[in-house]
Amino acid sequence: MGKIAVFDDWVDLFKDWQKDIHYDTKLLGDYQFEPKFGELNTTEVEFGDYAGQRRWERAIEIPDQRIKDALLHLIVYQADTEFASVEQQRNLVETAPTPYDLQSLARVNREEMRHGFQMCHLLVNHFGNAGKIEAQKLTERRAFNKNRLLGAFNGDVNNWIDFFAFTEFVDRDGKFQLTMLSHSGFAPLARSMKAMLKEEYFHMLTGHTGLMRIVKAGKIPIEIVQKYFNKWIPMSLDLFGTAQSSTAHWAYVWGIKGRYDESPEKGAADKQNLNEAARGLYIQEISGLVAALNKEIPEGKPKLFIPSDKFQRGIGEFAGQPYGVTGELLSPEAYAKHLAEVLPGPADDAVLKPLFEEKNYILPVEQGASA
Repeated sequence: MGKIAVFDDWVDLFKDWQKDIHYDTKLLGDYQFEPKFGELNTTEVEFGDYAGQRRWERAIEIPDQRIKDALLHLIVYQADTEFASVEQQRNLVETAPTPYDLQSLARVNREEMRHGFQMCHLLVNHFGNAGKIEAQKLTERRAFNKNRLLGAFNGDVNNWIDFFAFTEFVDRDGKFQLTMLSHSGFAPLARSMKAMLKEEYFHMLTGHTGLMRIVKAGKIPIEIVQKYFNKWIPMSLDLFGTAQSSTAHWAYVWGIKGRYDESPEKGAADKQNLNEAARGLYIQEISGLVAALNKEIPEGKPKLFIPSDKFQRGIGEFAGQPYGVTGELLSPEAYAKHLAEVLPGPADDAVLKPLFEEKNYILPVEQGASA
């Protein structure tokens, strides 16, 4: 791996990455990739052992190498998710149900690219050779080779129900992560979050209104829509990390990643359960979204639901255990049969194929965009 001298050199790698994943850059139009920085509410570290001290403007100002290493880790993982999501969604262009949806996909993709671009700007400009090497590695991993850093970002996004469920649930986890990083004691990272969050809200809006338009159209069986919830919600829950995480604990103590609802009025944090607290707020939020979707389902029809937090978990106390979507513990044999029944499969593809071809499974945006 050759050394990267300046950020402009990394930009060349970024362009090579776009070509290598066969992304049609014509969809990006004249969009300009550039770092964006917002204002901070306070110039002081908001929490942890360094609370009240001036935020660090440069990595060299960080008083402990362990903090610098942890911060590098946070930025790399955030960037990895951004590039991965584009790789996951790159093949949806030819099957967009409406011109509006194609435009929305292109906007989501270019903004996710910019988020990765932003994070790599921080890595290259603030973290020396280590940051430059990590920024280069970000352009070398591939979601479709299953070597991105987090499980949800190695999953396949095969169709537009997949895409809408992904942007509803996985991008909503992104909102949580970006909000927590917006409180970081590292000022360039905190300043990066304002524009990223503004863009992330459009991604979530795309997911929720897309699902709403599908539900209102009434063409796709709710049982099939539910299977995509079963696919993406467990992976989204995993993205919050393990309960009683030492990584989250020290990130808070060191002032580099706050709580989702961080504020002076919140009082002392339960540093042993930071991830679980954020996960609980996430479940509360998506519960309201699912309830809104269910209002559009006619009486007597199945309703959508959030699968048990024990189902299909890849980390934590329920990882790899055979729990069903409603939380029941199953035998290994029954669990294998259950997964075939509750996750998207070939039988669902057969039902969806003619609907996708006719493109009548979703309402035009002017009829169904408001939620």
